[in-house]
Amino acid sequence: MKAFFKALVLVPIALLIVLFSIANRGPVRISLDPFSRDLPTLSYEIPLFLVVLAAIFLGVLVGGLASWLAQGKHRKAARRSRREVEVLRSETQALRSAVPDSALPALTDGRN
Repeated sequence: MKAFFKALVLVPIALLIVLFSIANRGPVRISLDPFSRDLPTLSYEIPLFLVVLAAIFLGVLVGGLASWLAQGKHRKAARRSRREVEVLRSETQALRSAVPDSALPALTDGRN
């Protein structure tokens, strides 16, 4: 069922990307030379859809990196909590093995 919903979302998006690419295949000059406007040394002619898709891809990468960096403190707290849980589990296990079962109170379910 999950694969169906995934396909239900991804197939129309892929179709829109293909249609966008077909409609915008005209060449666009991309210049990487900020000083010479008339005769740039670093300029390329590429289809418009490549420029748009590359900008979207770059935006996703930068946004993901910014999100990952912002969540660093939460990942650090989760690692610290996991380590603390492991220490407490090992201490609990050591205490349980040190005390005989007959010395422990009987666990009741509260129904007397």
